[in-house]
Amino acid sequence: MIYPLLPLFLSSVLGASASFIGVIEGAAETVAALLKLASGWWSDRVRKRKPLVVLGYGVASFVRPFTAMAQSATQVLAIRLADRVGKGIRTSPRDALLADSVDPSMRGKSFGFHAAADNAGAVLGPLAAFALLRWMHLSLRGVFWLAAIPGIIAFIVLVAAVRDVEHVPESHNDGKAEGLMAASSLGGRFWAYLTVVLLFTLGNSTDAFLLLRANQLGVAVALAPILWALLNFIKAALGTWGGGLSDRLGRKPLIISGWLVYAAVYFGFARATAAWHAWALFAAYGLFYAMTEGTEKAFVADLVPRLRRGAAYGWYNLAIGLGVLPASLIFSAIWDRSSSQAAFLFGASLALLAAVGMTLVRPVLRNSDQLRNAE
Repeated sequence: MIYPLLPLFLSSVLGASASFIGVIEGAAETVAALLKLASGWWSDRVRKRKPLVVLGYGVASFVRPFTAMAQSATQVLAIRLADRVGKGIRTSPRDALLADSVDPSMRGKSFGFHAAADNAGAVLGPLAAFALLRWMHLSLRGVFWLAAIPGIIAFIVLVAAVRDVEHVPESHNDGKAEGLMAASSLGGRFWAYLTVVLLFTLGNSTDAFLLLRANQLGVAVALAPILWALLNFIKAALGTWGGGLSDRLGRKPLIISGWLVYAAVYFGFARATAAWHAWALFAAYGLFYAMTEGTEKAFVADLVPRLRRGAAYGWYNLAIGLGVLPASLIFSAIWDRSSSQAAFLFGASLALLAAVGMTLVRPVLRNSDQLRNAE
């Protein structure tokens, strides 16, 4: 409810410049990326996930509504940083807790369901905000206050209903939690996977560029929120299916296929000439997310032992978080100095290279010995 309205609030109500809005988002995501690594490692060390998850969601749920009281862009920066601190604290332990809580045979489906629920919120939240603004005639500040309600409900459910999973120390590694973030503790397959993920991320710029390209193709600015809602609806509708498909067919085939879909979509945006092309490509783009969003995270849990999952998700989230900024900078530079078509062709090319690199990553074999090593 808050996020899609925040740029408008900053510019129209508080008078912030576009550059300062960029500073807010860049600083917030950098802080979150660094904390994801630290919190994941710490959850391995203390062998408890839930306390950090509760702390992270609690911080975010508490500070977000205070956006309604902000009188300056600097205050919003502080609130946004605190919100991302909460996200950084909770994300890696939450991913590890999710992997701990399900049978390995349903791991992809569980991460796909989580992604689908997240994307459903990305559809329903903006629609709820639109209804409050349009038909109940609330101000932006009023919407921000009401956004506290779902946050409080989610926090209560987390505290009351979510259970931590007991971590039994490995006999050969008991008392050596300090090394859980070391490269050698995660294995070569994990680092090979992380390398190709980073390569893909460098070609995966912010989705805002897709909206700009859609506008170039003739999609009216007023229809941009509907186009964005279409993307998130498809992600939500197909996310559980995509993750479950990886349980049956394997993670590598789904990730490679998803990245090939991404390359095809970006190639399509480079060659598109009409507004309806943008609508069709956005729909196909949702399929890419459905195939990879949960599957990529499930593959992390497949590759590393249970007691190292927190650190593994920390490194995974850090790689993506730090790769997004240069990806957008490179993409925008190509767009400005050459053309939007060239920028999309660049993104498609890196996706193809990453898909080829993914074929070289050795998966975990699904037999009992391998599962005992992984769990």
